[in-house]
Amino acid sequence: DSAPSGFSFKGIKDYLDCYRSGKLTPSQVARNIIAMLEDCDKSTPPLRAIVQWDQEQIMLMAEASTARYRNKCTLSYLDGIPVCLKEEFKVAPYHHRVGTVYLGTEPETEDATVAKKLREAGAIIIGVSNMHELGTGTTGCNPNRYHKIPRNPYKPNHFTGGSSSGSAAAVAAGLCPVAIGTDGGGSVRIPASFCGVVGLKGTFGRISCHGSLPLSYSTVSVGPICTSVADTAIVYSILAEPDPLYPYGLKQPKATLSDMCAPDLKGLKLGVDWTFFKACDAEILSMCEKAVEHLQSLGASVVEVSLPEMEEVKVAHVICILSEMRDFLQPDFNKHFEEMNLDTRANLALASQFTALDYITANRQRTRSMRFLREIFTTVNCILTPAVASTAPRIFESDLVTGSSDMSFTARSMRFMQLGNFTGIPGLVVPIGYSSAGLPISFQVMAKWWDEAVLLRIGLKLEQFRQQTKKPSIYYDILA
Repeated sequence: DSAPSGFSFKGIKDYLDCYRSGKLTPSQVARNIIAMLEDCDKSTPPLRAIVQWDQEQIMLMAEASTARYRNKCTLSYLDGIPVCLKEEFKVAPYHHRVGTVYLGTEPETEDATVAKKLREAGAIIIGVSNMHELGTGTTGCNPNRYHKIPRNPYKPNHFTGGSSSGSAAAVAAGLCPVAIGTDGGGSVRIPASFCGVVGLKGTFGRISCHGSLPLSYSTVSVGPICTSVADTAIVYSILAEPDPLYPYGLKQPKATLSDMCAPDLKGLKLGVDWTFFKACDAEILSMCEKAVEHLQSLGASVVEVSLPEMEEVKVAHVICILSEMRDFLQPDFNKHFEEMNLDTRANLALASQFTALDYITANRQRTRSMRFLREIFTTVNCILTPAVASTAPRIFESDLVTGSSDMSFTARSMRFMQLGNFTGIPGLVVPIGYSSAGLPISFQVMAKWWDEAVLLRIGLKLEQFRQQTKKPSIYYDILA
């Protein structure tokens, strides 16, 4: 842990230092957060990161944590730490709306597994966060009456990215140092990248999806969005384990953080497919190339690899995720079509054109791609790419009313994301700098199945590449 000069986000350690020294109690922090939540609802434009919160619930958890600190019997490193969860998860007593106006008409009575684990760790759940309706887009644009458009804390007239839009905005705006999202096509990593924070998509099945709406059962992973790689590791180590209620992760090896804090990257081989790597904006490319050199300077070797059939992967991933969503949402599409956002209708209508044959062919491609990766990972420890090919797009006036549908942007934003969702490998995005317009630029590291530890080790070193952290234009200092 090194104290950076200039602005830095407040992370888990800052909260723990305040609690342990007695400078602040979790109850005082909770009162600050409630004041900030009221403020960001009234600001122009409203931040719209947290869409449901309850003062009484927040204070109950905070007071219980304050008592534990007083009696020196805290539950974990997350005791008293403010967190939020994407509205895709069931969190009692909030409405499980999943970004819609028609789902979750009654308050939830039970928690998703991740919400339950966060409560057991002593975290203060400050509410549920905004999301792209039913997770069907990568902008986070959700004009319906319960949600509205979440704003990018770095540039409020730009999108946050999606679909875990509110989770990334809440972390970047300082409302909480930890948020939980889901990632079926970059939904944790895209908003984390656009908002200049760290995002981890775990290996498929690593963190339980039980209690989240099963929109796409073969592509979605759960992961934390945090202000730093160290915080991401803490949250990952608490959430990553088999859940009897979630069959996909039952046979997983134990999650470790082995070698995470090694002083250098000696002995690591980093794979780069330069043709694929370069398919991004010039400003992003130049910064990402320098980040690769930085990792090399720490003793890692860069190995050229070829990622085969990436065009096929792109198409096959879209067929898989949209077919599964369309299958699950068939009753909604028939019954609630009029209540859906226009872009959701368009995406689900497009999905209805895929045939059983398309879906089977796409899954054969998945088997091929997993086999290619298995071979690649015998020669390298990880694969490096830029995180997103462009920075966060602008919000136009019309988006606030009718939403936004831009297929070419969606495809571009998912370019470096789809391989991880399609084959189930884990991916970590770390902010490495800013564009000339002041928007965050991020870098992605992917590793073989279950090897999140190597991602976190490289991620720690990537953080040192960023000379400075710019303060977002919307930022709440909860500990001030």
